[in-house]
Amino acid sequence: IFVTGIDTCRAQAGWEVNMVRNINPQNTSGTGWKTVSSTAKPIAVLIPAGIMTAALINKDKISKYKAIEIGTSIIVAAATTTMLKQIIKRERPGNVYTDIYPDKPDTDYAFPSGHVSVSFATAAALSIQYKKWYITVPAYLWGTGVAYSRMYLGQHYPTDVLMGAATGIGSAYFSHW
Repeated sequence: IFVTGIDTCRAQAGWEVNMVRNINPQNTSGTGWKTVSSTAKPIAVLIPAGIMTAALINKDKISKYKAIEIGTSIIVAAATTTMLKQIIKRERPGNVYTDIYPDKPDTDYAFPSGHVSVSFATAAALSIQYKKWYITVPAYLWGTGVAYSRMYLGQHYPTDVLMGAATGIGSAYFSHW
């Protein structure tokens, strides 16, 4: 049996819907999770741009290469996510369930999460290039915070954020390879 669009969301595993219901409050305004969520794309751009700027100032070819690889990881993650969203066309939980309250209306598709994809691409690329715990741990904590925020804000199911994380990490390793 094939189901599409909203019917696909209604056929979601009960655990996914229940998890989002348990995480998502009725009022998401004024929360710190909106701030965490909003950092995904700017930080993903600023990190490779900052590394590239420092590399150009210092004439550091190794750092320049690292910045290009990190930036490429993010571009690959964003492109892959966009393509998957158009193929799968999964509706957002807040657009389907009246008892899930999104922070804002969003007509874009949910699977996989773009915010999570770029944040995990950034974290994974940083961990590949800079093998220091004080870089890797905060980077992945930030990515995890972005993932949680997307469910808290009623925008994504758990599998959306898991696939976003996998897409981001995979993109970083693909770009490194």
